[in-house]
This record gives sequence, C-alpha cells and structure tokens, in this order.
Amino acid sequence: MRPRKDIHFELLATDRESFARRTRFRTAHGVVDGPAFMPVGTLGAVKSMTPPQVADTGAQVMLANAFHMSLEERAERVARMGGLHKFTGWNRTILTDSGGFQVFSLPGTKIDESGATFRHGEDAQPIKMTPESSMEVQRQLGADIVMAFDECVEYPAEYGYLDRAVERTYRWAQRCLSVELAPHQYLFGIVQGGTFEKLRIRAAEQIASLPFDGFAIGGVSVGEGLDLLCSVVATTAPLLPENLPRYLMGVGLPEDILEAVERGIDMFDCVIPTRYARNGTLFTVEGKLRIGDKRYKKDRYPVDTSCDCYTCKNFSRLALRHFLYAGEAIYATLASIHNLHFYQHLMKRIRAAIEAGDFTAMKRDFLSRYKRQDDVPEMRNPRKKDRKGR
Repeated sequence: MRPRKDIHFELLATDRESFARRTRFRTAHGVVDGPAFMPVGTLGAVKSMTPPQVADTGAQVMLANAFHMSLEERAERVARMGGLHKFTGWNRTILTDSGGFQVFSLPGTKIDESGATFRHGEDAQPIKMTPESSMEVQRQLGADIVMAFDECVEYPAEYGYLDRAVERTYRWAQRCLSVELAPHQYLFGIVQGGTFEKLRIRAAEQIASLPFDGFAIGGVSVGEGLDLLCSVVATTAPLLPENLPRYLMGVGLPEDILEAVERGIDMFDCVIPTRYARNGTLFTVEGKLRIGDKRYKKDRYPVDTSCDCYTCKNFSRLALRHFLYAGEAIYATLASIHNLHFYQHLMKRIRAAIEAGDFTAMKRDFLSRYKRQDDVPEMRNPRKKDRKGR
C-alpha cells in the first residue's frame, strides 16, 4: 500500500458560527481554492463551451468520468496524446471520477468481490471493471486527482445490502491503494453507507484510516432529499481528516452547496448548471429563471441585472429566448457561461465570507433572496419600480 502524498493542503480560515472552511491545495496544474465547484466534462469537455470560456468563469478544476472515458478505447487514445490536459486543452487541475456511480446505475450490473460486470449499449459484450482496472484507466488519463473505485448503492436500499457494500468498498479501497499511479496523481477515498448513521460512521472511520490524499462522501444526491443529505454530511465530515480536502460528490443546487459548506465540505461537482442551461433554466440571485417563458419575449434586460458575466454584459433575455427557440447553438454556450459564472461567483462569495467569519450571515442573505421553487416570478430591474410603485 503506497504512502500518502503531500497535496500541499492549507486550512486558511474557519467560520465563527459553523464548520465552514476556507481551504487551498495544489496539484501539478495549479491551485485549488476551496470551497470549490467543479464543472463536469464527462467526456473531457464541458458541453458547448471551450476551455478558455470555462476558465473565464473562475473554475480551477474540471471533472471527467473514467467510466465513459474507458469505453471504445478512449483512454488509450488520450494516453497517446499525452493525457487529458493535452487532449482537452484544459491546463488546470482535472479530477476523474472512477465510474462507480455510472457502473452501478446500469441495468443488469453484476457485482462480486473482484469488481462489477456490465454491458454498455445494445448487444454489447460484458465488460468487467475492477479497482485495479479503474486505477489503470485513470493513470492513462493522467488526471491530477483520481477517485477510488467504490460500490455506489441506489437510494433507498436495505441496511443489510448497504452494510455489505461498505465492507466491499473498504476492501476495494485497499486494492486501489496498491496500484501505482503517476507521480503527479493524488488518490481520494470515498465514504459510502447510505443514510444510515451507523454505517456512515463505520465507513468514514475505515476509509479515513487509509493513506488517501483526500476524501469524498459518495452516495448522496441520489434522491434522498436535502434533509437527509445534510444529516449524512453532518455525520461524516467531522470524521474525515481535518488536514486534507473533503469532497461531496454530485452536489448540486445552490442551497445544497451552502448547507454542505456549513458542515465542512471543500469541493463539489454537478452537471446541474450546464444541463439546466441547455434546457432553458438559468440561475439568478432571485432564483431560477425559465428563459423560454413568453414573458421574456420582449425583455431587453440581461438574465441577471447584478451579473457581470459575458452573457449578461452582451445579451438580453429576449435574445437568449430567441436563440433557444431558433435552435441556435450559441444559446447553449451563452446559457452555460452564465450558469457556471453564477456558480463560481457564489463560491467566491462563500470563500470571502468564511475568511471574514461571516458565512452564516452570507448564507442567510443569499437564501432570503433566492427563491427555491420552480416557478420563479419575473425578475425586475432593481432600479425601476413596477406599475404599482413597489
């Protein structure tokens, strides 16, 4: 089992009234300031955006998926190009998910001690993924941060099945640590256990006992709801080493991120900002805005009047609505730029608030304006009164 590597982790500040942390660590491709949000580029690219556009939003890390990159000899092609950074044109930090979630979400996946067997595509031959093969794929991809291969269980699941999955994940974690990675690569372990406190505690103690370079909480954001998510994070995060990064996988919505930051999480990833963007939902300080609504047909204001992203500085709501309905490719680009900028600006506000010791107040201020329901009232120009003079 290889020794822990130095990820150059710094705990820069903690909030006065919560467990929120301002952190920083370094990889071979740059600094990562936490709390951080990582855009998802499943196949090596954030959909509809160029790497410079992603970087301009403030993102320091991109996530790619080792499962998808392992199919059809993709990993071999990436390796021949010199790794994901050269292949994708992204010269900042890259994290690769092991593919555990994708493998176990496929119908008909069979799991045994050696690994998981699945089929991909119609009439496809069985494919076997093991902890060792997952590490090999991620070594070929050359990511800065590699995730251990774990057994991710759907929600809800019976206690007995989750119990066995926790033990198998622990054994698989040890096997992952036995595989030699590239010198620049860091390996993160993953804590599972569903929504059962006893299992989460045991899993966290097991995984934290191993010489991983960082730690992640998996198996959340799979339908359990915000209250249970908060409970899992509150139980698990304090059991992970204070002097290493803590990553909550697959989260999420702005309100989810704020709750998890309050409980000590440093890193997040999710497809929500870009997927929502492509489907016509844009994030604003007042909540989600559905740009396809007819109310924006003649609206000349930007998506968010307080936003300084490229999209808001140059395009109106009516223009974006037109591009959406006209099927113009530029719509997905402009919408994704805005949503990722919104997320990165939120993380910047969070980091500043923690440094000032005012995270709790910042969270309260954000949520007092941010409407979480799906049907968001029309945003008004804050400098202009409406017809009733309010």
